[in-house]
Amino acid sequence: MFFNKKFEVVTDESKIDVLLSRSISTILPSKEDLKKEFMSGRRLKIYIGADATGPDLHLGHATNFFFLERMRQLGHEIVILFGDFTAMIGDPSDKDATRVRLSREEVEENIKTWKKQISKVLKVDDKKNPVTFEKNSKWLSTLTFEKVVDLASNFTVQQMIERDMFDKRIKEGKPVYVHEFMYPLMVGYDSVVLDVDIELGGNDQTFNMLAGRTLQKNLTGKNKFVVATTLLQNPVTGKKLMSKSEGGYVSLQDDSKNMYGKIMALPDEVIKSLFIDGTWLSDEEILDLDKLISENPKEAKMRLAREIVAIYHDKKAAEDAEKNWVETFSKGGVPEDLQILKAKDNQGLIDVLVENKIVESRGEFRRLIDGGGIKKADGTQIKDPNALVENETYKIGKRRFVKIEILS
Repeated sequence: MFFNKKFEVVTDESKIDVLLSRSISTILPSKEDLKKEFMSGRRLKIYIGADATGPDLHLGHATNFFFLERMRQLGHEIVILFGDFTAMIGDPSDKDATRVRLSREEVEENIKTWKKQISKVLKVDDKKNPVTFEKNSKWLSTLTFEKVVDLASNFTVQQMIERDMFDKRIKEGKPVYVHEFMYPLMVGYDSVVLDVDIELGGNDQTFNMLAGRTLQKNLTGKNKFVVATTLLQNPVTGKKLMSKSEGGYVSLQDDSKNMYGKIMALPDEVIKSLFIDGTWLSDEEILDLDKLISENPKEAKMRLAREIVAIYHDKKAAEDAEKNWVETFSKGGVPEDLQILKAKDNQGLIDVLVENKIVESRGEFRRLIDGGGIKKADGTQIKDPNALVENETYKIGKRRFVKIEILS
C-alpha cells in the first residue's frame, strides 16, 4: 500500500507493471500502449459494470476490485456502475438459454449491500480519491427509439451471431431473442456516457467491452482501452469456481466460518490462482509459497483461507474460523455455534432445509441425498429423500451443520 495526495498521479513503473500483469487475461489494443498512458502522468478514468442479477458478489468479482484499488492508489479515477437497467434485459454472455428478466424491485433489492461488499477491497470512501458510483438506468431508461436505432447502426447481425453462445443456441434450435442483441448496445453506450479511458471486466465480457470501444470510437472519436481479467476456474476441469451450479461459490457476504470452510473445500489445483487473484500478497510472497503448495496443499490452503477471511472480516475472525474448522472438520467434531432450526413433528427434512435456505432447492437436496451428502452427526447417512425430521444434528454437504429442534 502507498499514500497519495488527492489526484496526484503516481508513475512508479514497478507498481504499474504489477497492475498490468497480475490477474490479466488481455489488454486491448495493447499492454504496451496502456503502459505508456500510465507512465504519462495523465489521470485516467476507468469503470467496471456489473448487472444486479443477485445480492451476492463473490471472489470472482473481487479479482477486479483488487485491480481497481491498485489503480485508485496510483491516483486514477474509479467508477463502479451498477447495471440496474441492463439487469432487467439480461446478459446473454456464456448462457445457453435466455436469462430470466428481473423486475425493477428485484434489481434494487439485489444492490442494497453491494457498496458495502465492494468496500472490503476497494476503499470507496477514501477522502483523497473516493470511488464514484453510477446506475445505468439514469441514461438508458431515457433513450429514444431513434437513438437506439442509431446505436444499432454501428453493428451488423453477423457480428452479433458470431458470439459463441448465440451460434450454439441457433445450431441447437434454441431461441435467440432480439432484446439479447440489444444488450451489447446498452452496455457499450455506458462507456460513451461515462466517457472513460478504460473499461475493466472478466474475460467473458470481452465482446461487450469491445462493443463499447466501437461506440466510443464512432460517436466520440475516443479509443477506449479494454482490460479483461482472468476468471477463477479449475485448471483441470475448466469449470468456473465462482458458480453455484459448477463450482465452490464463495460470497463476499459469507460469515467468516462459512467462508473459511468453503475455501478449504476448493480443489488443491486452484490454490495458487486464488493467492494471485484473491489476496494482497505480493508476487514474491506467492512465489515463496510454491513449495508449500506442492508439498503440503492443506497447509497452503489454510494460509489462503486465513488471508481471504481477514480481508472480508478481520485477522481475529480468520483465526477463530480456522480454529473452528480444525475442531469441526479436521478432527471430525461438531461446531459449538450450530444454527438451530425449528420444525413441526412429522415435517419432511427436505421441507425444513429448503424453507430455511440450508439447501437452495429440492433438486439440490435430492442430489445431496444421492451423493451421501446428508448425514446425522454420528455419521449415519440419510438415504430416503422423504425422511422426516428428528431432534437431531445434521451435517449438510462437506462443511455445514444444523440442529433441528421439533416443536412440542
